[in-house]
Amino acid sequence: MAPKRAVQLSLKMPTHAVCVVGVSAHVDVHSDVPKGANSFRVSGSSGVEIFMVYNRTHVTEPIGKARWPLDTDADMVVSVGTASKELRDFKVRVSYYGEQEDQALGHSMLYLTGVDISLEVDTGRTGKVKRSQGDKKTWRWGPEGYGAILLVNCDRDNHRSTEPDLTHSWLMSLADLQDMSPMVLSCNGPDELFDSHKLVLNMPVSDSKRLRVFCARGGNSLSDYKQVLGPQRLSYEVERQSGEQEIRFYVEGLTFPDADFLGLVSLSVSLVDTGTVPEVTLFTDTVGFRMAPWIMTPNTQPPEELYVCSVMDTHGSNEKFLEDMSYLTLKANCKLIICPRVENRNDRWIQDEMEFGYIEAPHKSFPVVFDSPRNRGLKDFPYKRILGPDFGYVTREIPLSGPSSLDSFGNLDVSPPVTVGSMEYPLGRILIGSSYPKSGGRQMARVVRNFLKAQQVQAPVELYSDWLSVGHVDEFLTFVPTSDQKGFRLLLASPSACLKLFQEKKEEGYGEAAQFDGLKHQAKISINEMLADRHLRRDNLHAQKCIDWNRNVLKRELGLAESDIVDIPQLFFLKNFYAEAFFPDMVNMVVLGKYLGIPKPYGPIINGRCCLEEKVQSLLEPLGLHCIFIDDYLSYHELQGEIHCGTNVRRKPFPFKWWNMVP
Repeated sequence: MAPKRAVQLSLKMPTHAVCVVGVSAHVDVHSDVPKGANSFRVSGSSGVEIFMVYNRTHVTEPIGKARWPLDTDADMVVSVGTASKELRDFKVRVSYYGEQEDQALGHSMLYLTGVDISLEVDTGRTGKVKRSQGDKKTWRWGPEGYGAILLVNCDRDNHRSTEPDLTHSWLMSLADLQDMSPMVLSCNGPDELFDSHKLVLNMPVSDSKRLRVFCARGGNSLSDYKQVLGPQRLSYEVERQSGEQEIRFYVEGLTFPDADFLGLVSLSVSLVDTGTVPEVTLFTDTVGFRMAPWIMTPNTQPPEELYVCSVMDTHGSNEKFLEDMSYLTLKANCKLIICPRVENRNDRWIQDEMEFGYIEAPHKSFPVVFDSPRNRGLKDFPYKRILGPDFGYVTREIPLSGPSSLDSFGNLDVSPPVTVGSMEYPLGRILIGSSYPKSGGRQMARVVRNFLKAQQVQAPVELYSDWLSVGHVDEFLTFVPTSDQKGFRLLLASPSACLKLFQEKKEEGYGEAAQFDGLKHQAKISINEMLADRHLRRDNLHAQKCIDWNRNVLKRELGLAESDIVDIPQLFFLKNFYAEAFFPDMVNMVVLGKYLGIPKPYGPIINGRCCLEEKVQSLLEPLGLHCIFIDDYLSYHELQGEIHCGTNVRRKPFPFKWWNMVP
């Protein structure tokens, strides 16, 4: 809306005014009146609504031939319900009277031209633009909320381009329009009106780097779509053609929410009278958008693609591991994508390089890969091989200093949906590892943490991972789906559970059964020797204390009970004050629905079975899960990583719509 101005009437000549459909115009009936007049009467032509605004305690509404008194604060307001077919076709007559009842002292005529001006977007979040009578400027969360949504156009729809679509100021592909949000400008009125009036589309300076607007002119070629607003252009005089009642625009998002951007942007259209000096804005309509957040998917979401790298070491290739992954994906009905050595440059840690997520608006959704600032052998893979049609890309670079191990995305996870007290997290909560509660130490880069927090829909939780040599949360936790009411379990690495198991086996007479039995490249160590090793016990007491600290944080921040947690036997050892897995770390598994690809622990063989595998199966298979133990010892474990570190899974998006939550 423009600032309210009253239309001034005159006894000497007719007054002409423009009235926007659905918008009330105040009319000044008091400034120019005949001498001796003390009352007035109003009449109007069909299509004009006239009503009086007055204080009922001081003024009585006239009945029959009675008139409105001039010496009170009774104000006249007019509006029109439709656009005019020609100039000045709506009429309002104000007659002024003195003491004599039937003789008017004078008349004022008001000629109105109705024009239908409105800016419409998908405020109702239905996937289609519909006329809205409500608040289009404000954005509200929740199932009863409203407000339009923009996607960041971070995919690459044109195969001839090597960059994301948002880097281009022109339209590269008609398919690109699907990644934008439609906006419709209604501009119905007599063509002659626009000889002395113009429509101007505007964006705030603060939004100039965050969105771009294209005007559609009905054709099917790229030249029919013209960029009219963007980083270098804050306003656009709309080129309305004769008889045109609607003009279609497409709005493109350019930046994700971040520390300096709450995610809200706006556009407005103004009707400007060019026949005055200076020009006068008669009406402004504003619409607001929220940029769709980047959303992570937890292990409980069904898998769609499993990524793994082909690598070569001194002991040979990881071909057997790739065969095991192929078997696992076949069981899980999931596509396997192998990144060849020429693209990974012998960097196997694909989980550390990137994290899959997605963005969604009511009309469109597509996956988006978040490229970590790690930048090792796989640094080009997300940008060069994953970015493509309907597959977006985003990254955050660390200024000045280089990345630490905690900046790798093995240190980034997300829980399944949880409820904590009265607070619901229908998309789960992001988990990141840091040095907290230690003072100092390694942390995930602030630019990455700020980005994750700014998305709002998966409020991050900081855990303590700096006690580990690599320092990643996936070294001591994971989530698995279950078919019961809870829907998932949190798995935690547990030194105490492992020592308890070994103690039980010793007491059963199996103390000489050895860890690493069956491994050619590792010396065996018996259960008796492990239990008697004071240094190993001390190291695992420390590891258990660190895991227990995280256990309490996870219970508090995710609303978990002890029954929601499964302790997975695991031992660690300290090297230069940091912990590493003593045998393959079983919680560092890949989860493909009910099929779990678990690092083969090479535990003590008792009655022909690995007692560690047997224990894990007894814990997880009653939950409806299938444990598949896979040898990763040489290709991954000896390099301080496991299966989860060496794989990456793209999962189906949540069915829940993020805009229906209340952060």
